[in-house]
This record gives sequence, structure tokens and C-alpha cells, in this order.
Amino acid sequence: MSAPLSSTEAPATRLSGELRYGLELARLLADRDFRRPARSGNARPVLLVPGFMAGDGSLRVLAGWLRRRGSRTSGAGMLLNVDCAERAVEKLEGRLRRLRGRAGERVVVIGQSRGGELGRVLALRNPDSVSTLVMLGSPVLGPLNVGPAVLGAVRSVARLGDVGVPGMFSSECRAGDCCERFRIDLLGHLPQSVRAVSVYSRSDAIVGYESCLDPDAEHVEVRSSHTGMSVNVEVFRVLASVLDEEEETRRAAA
Repeated sequence: MSAPLSSTEAPATRLSGELRYGLELARLLADRDFRRPARSGNARPVLLVPGFMAGDGSLRVLAGWLRRRGSRTSGAGMLLNVDCAERAVEKLEGRLRRLRGRAGERVVVIGQSRGGELGRVLALRNPDSVSTLVMLGSPVLGPLNVGPAVLGAVRSVARLGDVGVPGMFSSECRAGDCCERFRIDLLGHLPQSVRAVSVYSRSDAIVGYESCLDPDAEHVEVRSSHTGMSVNVEVFRVLASVLDEEEETRRAAA
């Protein structure tokens, strides 16, 4: 796998491009396939992991659509995704075990931004419980390949963690022992039993799209803002295709 990209390779796209979120949501809400998706009796359960400084509520629109399609869904149990990465994955493993136990089958993991990084490590460590991983704008090749505003927010959270505020990552997480295993696994090869899909946008104004091009994943380009990937109609069509293919594969194997 490629070496991580440095934080100096931040995206050049104007941050104002993220103002598209409202238009993306409006377009999605007007889409008939979103409002009334074809329901499946064979849909996989889905674990949803939000992005940096976001919580489960940020993926509420996506969760509702998945349930209308027939999937059992679970959030990550996050109010804000700012915890130490290793601790966060350990908590997600509990969520994954409970969801798989209730559904009795392997789970699809969908993570946005940092949520995709956490989801990737979760899938690598739990291939018997994860069938498919979808990463939405997730800079797995360079977690700090972000714009200046986001990098400033990362540093602010780390300072809070440094002074002992609970539930926050600290400066040590970047290169210290606490997240060493996570950093190794983030760049580790995914098992062939886990399908991985990386959705990215060249007009992403938060992360450099090159850092989303995980060599172990299928790459799908969309026209979307970074924050809008959870409400973008093109992304939902990609997700529908991935989930439909998953159901077809399961039927063929039955």
C-alpha cells in the first residue's frame, strides 16, 4: 500500500464549495427513488459511522433511506466523532457484534470521512462480520490531507485531549503508542472476503481526493461536496448499486 500523503497536500478547492449541501439535500428529497426505494427482503444490515466532529444524527437521512429499502441499521453511538481512533474502533466492534447478533448475518459498514477510516480498520479486524465497506470521502491514505480550517479544528481537539478532556483524541494519537496499531491497520491490506468501495469527489473542499484512492477498494467518482456526501443523490445511486449487487451475490450463493 502507498505511503500516507502529507498534510501539505491539502485540497485547493474553495471551501465555499461546501455550501452546496443545502442544494444537494433538496435534490435528494425531490428524487422519487429516494422517497420510495424498491424494498428488499434480502437487504444486509448496515452500520453507519459519521465523520469528524459529526454524530449519528448527521447520517439520519441515509439511515432512513436504508430502512425503507429493508435494512436493519445501527448508528455508531457517537455524539461527536472526536475520540481516540483506537478507542473508537473498540467501541464500534461492540456495535458491530450486537448488530450482527441481531441480524444473524454479516454487516455492511458505511463510513463518512473519518468514519470511513474507522470503518476500514473495523473491517480489516473483523472480516467475518463485515461483508462490504463503503467509504465516503475518507482520506485513508492521508488522514491529515485536509484543508487549513479542518486542520485547525483537529489541532483544537488535540489540545483539549492533551489537557485531559475525556472522549477527545490527543496529540499522542498522531504518532504515539495509543494509536500505533490503528495506524498500521489503516494502511493494511483488506481481506479479499471484504468488498471495499471508496467514493470520492474532485471538488471536495475538505480533503484531498487523492487520499481517498485506497488501492484495496473500488473507486467511484461523484460530483459532491464533502459534507454533502451523506445527502447527495449521486452517492445514493452508488450505494443502491452496491447494495443491489450484494443482494444478487447472496441469492446466487444460496
